[in-house]
Amino acid sequence: MESKKRDIRALTREQLRDFFVSHGDKAFRGNQVYEWLWQKSAHSFDVMTNLSKATRDMLEENFVINHIQVDQMQRSSDGTIKNAVRLHDDLVVESVLIPTKTRTTACVSSQVGCSLDCKFCATARLKRMRNLNPDEIYDQVVAIDNESRLYFDRPLSNIVFMGMGEPLMNYNNVLKAIEKITSPEGLGMSPKRITVSTSGVPKLIKKMADDAVKFKLAVSLHSAVDETRTSIMPFNATFTLADLREALVYWYQKTKSRITYEYVVWEGINDQRKDVDALVEFCRFAPSKVNLIEYNPIDDGDFQQASNKTIEMYVETLEKNGITVTVRRSRGKDIDAACGQLANKSGS
Repeated sequence: MESKKRDIRALTREQLRDFFVSHGDKAFRGNQVYEWLWQKSAHSFDVMTNLSKATRDMLEENFVINHIQVDQMQRSSDGTIKNAVRLHDDLVVESVLIPTKTRTTACVSSQVGCSLDCKFCATARLKRMRNLNPDEIYDQVVAIDNESRLYFDRPLSNIVFMGMGEPLMNYNNVLKAIEKITSPEGLGMSPKRITVSTSGVPKLIKKMADDAVKFKLAVSLHSAVDETRTSIMPFNATFTLADLREALVYWYQKTKSRITYEYVVWEGINDQRKDVDALVEFCRFAPSKVNLIEYNPIDDGDFQQASNKTIEMYVETLEKNGITVTVRRSRGKDIDAACGQLANKSGS
């Protein structure tokens, strides 16, 4: 039965080598297959042309390659590309290619749906179906790298884990995917070009520090006032700002890596002087950067983008206090590809 076959990409290089030895072949065959799977992103055994037909048939009998399919690709008027990615079990996630003059960035998903409950995010309205496997995360990157080369004539330069799902709630698989993406035996990308964005799971931020990860950390903050943050991100009642800050202090002490805060300013929610003052205070313990992100509506009126005057107040106050700040304009809004809009609406 097809369903009893194991996904070959769940095997390590050593397990592949052992498989061939146990079937009376040479261990180096495992190395060849591993290279096909990860460096060359092979989607079938038939393309593994340096293996004999008998060897390819043996692999076909024992394994499957559960690769993704880009079901639908949408292109925005600003060049942004959104992929509806169908998984082997017919579930769908979305990933985005964001081009600028100097780089192309892949925004990838880590879960089908999300287990957190941020009220301003479309993905949070989908229940979490399951975590993505390392190869499914990897495949999103490969697909976007191919699109970057095809449409923009250059390889993918950056990756952000800001798509569907909370990456730290799929910790092991996300780290395994990044290991493959950064390995010379995989895509060979620098970990410094990868950013993992979390809503803030304190114990897992500490674990990342203990695991000495080399990628960058971004925190989806949106308020440094507990009551306000809990009202828009209810899980903050469990993972409080005090706990988050303690974890981030630990992160900085261990890694000496600057922290980026993602922050949307909404009218009537976090647009007062006290809100920006609280943010300044929260940022003081370590070198940090604040990305003020333009809000992308998700079909209801509860959240409205704050005025330009309010954004200017944030920028001036942060800069006056020596905190780096950038204002990020959203990309891909016309195809629901911008931050907070990913909710499987492709083709609807």
